[in-house]
Amino acid sequence: MKKNAYKFLIIIFVIFLITVSFLHIFKKDTGYDIVQNTDISPLKGITDNIPMPKNITCNGIDYMQSQLPDGKFGGSFITSTIGEPKTFNPYNATDATSAELSGIMYDGLLQTNPITGEVIPFLAKSFEILPDKKTYIIHLRKGIKWSDGKEITADDVYFTYKDVVFAGMGEGSARDAMLIDGSLPEITKIDKYTVKFVTPKPFAPFLRNLSNPILPKHVFSKVTKKGKEFFLTYQGVDTKPENIVYSGAFKLSEYLAGQRLIFTKNPDYYFINKSFKKLPYIDKWIILIVDDMNNQTLKFEAGMTDTLNVNGSLVNRYRELKKHSDFELYNLGASTNTTFIIFNLNNRKNKDGKYYVEPKKQRWFQDKNFRSAIDWAINREDLILNVFSGMAQPLYSAEPIGSLFINEKIAQGHKKDINHAMKLLKKSGFKIKDKVLYDKFGNKVEFELLTNAGNTQREAAGVSIKQDLEQIGIKVNFKPVEFNSLIDKTLTTVDFDCIILAFTSNINEPNSGYNVWTPNGALHIFNKRTNNDLKSTDKLLPFELELEHIFNAGALELNFEKRKQIYNRYQEIIADENPLIYLYAPLNISAVRKKVKNVYPTVISGLIHNMSEIYIDEDK
Repeated sequence: MKKNAYKFLIIIFVIFLITVSFLHIFKKDTGYDIVQNTDISPLKGITDNIPMPKNITCNGIDYMQSQLPDGKFGGSFITSTIGEPKTFNPYNATDATSAELSGIMYDGLLQTNPITGEVIPFLAKSFEILPDKKTYIIHLRKGIKWSDGKEITADDVYFTYKDVVFAGMGEGSARDAMLIDGSLPEITKIDKYTVKFVTPKPFAPFLRNLSNPILPKHVFSKVTKKGKEFFLTYQGVDTKPENIVYSGAFKLSEYLAGQRLIFTKNPDYYFINKSFKKLPYIDKWIILIVDDMNNQTLKFEAGMTDTLNVNGSLVNRYRELKKHSDFELYNLGASTNTTFIIFNLNNRKNKDGKYYVEPKKQRWFQDKNFRSAIDWAINREDLILNVFSGMAQPLYSAEPIGSLFINEKIAQGHKKDINHAMKLLKKSGFKIKDKVLYDKFGNKVEFELLTNAGNTQREAAGVSIKQDLEQIGIKVNFKPVEFNSLIDKTLTTVDFDCIILAFTSNINEPNSGYNVWTPNGALHIFNKRTNNDLKSTDKLLPFELELEHIFNAGALELNFEKRKQIYNRYQEIIADENPLIYLYAPLNISAVRKKVKNVYPTVISGLIHNMSEIYIDEDK
């Protein structure tokens, strides 16, 4: 036990060093000091000791009890989101908005400690790992209920994992993350409040996968019996809020497309304060739907919302506004979002017999020299200066800045080099004539670059990249499109050339990217296969099979140093092959009204990870 605790302390210290190093480099390079107040540390989530909830049993019910100061009950908390949700079914969520809303309504067995990153109980009261390192015993809280009054039991857990996750219902990424050397774990119901999981082999990321939302069996069992296609349509955005049975702190009570979502508190949630009163404090959580970041900013400045993710170009302005305003600023360090350009490497035909990507573009996109030339032609430093006013860092690695598993050599990256880019293109027979690039067959190189409309940072980045690629003779038709349309093109129709997109990464666990990097992964969008192609490997590129091997091996290795070496290799492959070209990691600068209390932002979990404990004090 002492040995494990010692290793754990070393890991936390490593996180600290990485973050401190990053912030030191950032300040040196840009001259900006984001938050000057002595009471606001840029490492707030790591350096402050946030009191974590503890288990307590009262009248036969196993509650979580907040250890933060008791707050005021009532009031509304107002935030905003860009774009509409696509579903209220947590296992169909493929976009950030839908996933966020599902997380509000459904809890998982376990969650991540916002300070340390370790796995801690949530719906579960406790868990055990047996000496074989393959057997996990999960003990549920007794007496906690679904929103319709039925008790949450092991039947719901068994159903969720057996009939939803392991069965591949919904968009499938939850199942992908559970595959262990090609096999799935076994789950057994021991009694009403206890389940047992047994993995085929020791599996390092397993506990983190137990954060999947638990579904009510008495509602969803009728859905799974009708098959996956029906499941994919169930609990869509046209669902009446009163028909949603939930377990989380808040329930959807109103959805007006293009305007707002209103969540109301769960009056029977299993969270209590020190005075044994049921949480959350807030009566309503209102989420305004906006078109873009500019509207988010305008609504915050008009006093219509309580939080804002501050665009880098506005940080200096907000530092001045803060001196005479009602909000506080927090620097949460580098974003865990990894923003990239992704090429469509698919050379298959769709069900109508047409290629997803026209053949000449297939040749370009599948050419490693071509992809690498684009990587070397992009000026990340100028992009960051112009788009973020320096409030970001160039990103070259598939792992986010601050990751325990980041490959330090790859993360150093390289400067823009047009001459090197042209040498790479020349190797593959490309030539420039009259400032226009042609391939060896005489085809003019021109393709479409998409991103989601409303994200002003990505829109500005697209313009910058378009200009960079003009210097090597490539014509880029840059086109922002509506977000849901972009997701459909990416995941369903596979109808795109090139996209600027971002994934949210887990700095504690690289295996969270399993469904991105393995060929059958639901988010393997750079060479996405349809159901008819899943068993065929003839259209895969060699590095894709190596990535699959790496992620299978990395998940089975329990030693941290050995795991790091394994994941170093995957980052080397991505940096060499460039199926995704990484661009930038903005600093996560957030503003929150001073009337919002019990706010303890962390690098790992963000600004409002503890919503049940947050309260509104209008007197402040």
